[in-house]
Amino acid sequence: MFGSMGITELVLILFIVLIIFGAGKLPQLGEGIGKAIKGFKKSVHEADAIELEASKQESQAQPGGPPAPDQGVTPQTAPPMGPSGAPQPPQTPVAPGAPKS
Repeated sequence: MFGSMGITELVLILFIVLIIFGAGKLPQLGEGIGKAIKGFKKSVHEADAIELEASKQESQAQPGGPPAPDQGVTPQTAPPMGPSGAPQPPQTPVAPGAPKS
């Protein structure tokens, strides 16, 4: 696990850490390291879950999605209705300055 480090090197490192931090700080130090590792693992799993969910949504949207607007499909609209409920005839635009009939 630690490569070429043996048990005596690990004991020596732990002894030095005990001298530096003291016996009272070791539980707090271990707790902080544990929380940091737990938070790191949680963030890695959440990132994987978000990426997986996004890829699922992409794969679901492409086969059955609505047609793209550049495919020539135009929506059908109802003609405008007049006051009596009958459809109004289409109006032609009048150029500015042209006499009205």
